[in-house]
Amino acid sequence: WPTTARRTPMIAILVSFGGLVGLYLPDFIISRKAKKRTLALEEGFPDAMDMLVVCVEAGLGLDAAIQRVGKELIVSHPELSTELNLVSLELRAGKGRAAALRSLADRTTLDDVRSLTSILIQAEHFGTSVAEALRQHSTEMRTLRLQRAKERAAKLPVKMIFPIIFFIFPSLFLVVLGPSAVRIFLAFSEGFK
Repeated sequence: WPTTARRTPMIAILVSFGGLVGLYLPDFIISRKAKKRTLALEEGFPDAMDMLVVCVEAGLGLDAAIQRVGKELIVSHPELSTELNLVSLELRAGKGRAAALRSLADRTTLDDVRSLTSILIQAEHFGTSVAEALRQHSTEMRTLRLQRAKERAAKLPVKMIFPIIFFIFPSLFLVVLGPSAVRIFLAFSEGFK
């Protein structure tokens, strides 16, 4: 090890680096996990809406339908299943439906969930059919998911330009033009002899 005079700046640098890592790394990890969770909730929400529509149209009440959908989505969309199970537990604990749905919207921070919450609260307040409101909202959710998929597909060619230019074209040129270049080189070298 270096002498004490040389160790002090090295220790200061290591402590500073450790401090910076300790300051920024947790925020980075949490933000990545939050984005991943939000994306998982966003992807599973249209499926949950379809199942909710089926359950309500089959004769289940909204509270029982939420509980059933929460149980059914445990394998395919565990994050959304957890959230729906929390809503079901809140409803069983005596919290009002509007408050439970608002807390779901606050926890998920998705616009789709906020709009569903407002639709269900309005349907309950005005006495309109919950099944019809859910069916319309489910149709809108499917349309939005299709539009998102089309948008991602439209962005794909732009994202593929650089890999094609830097990795595929050079190898293609090498395969196509390589043998011709070798023959031309051999023809010129024989011509100069």
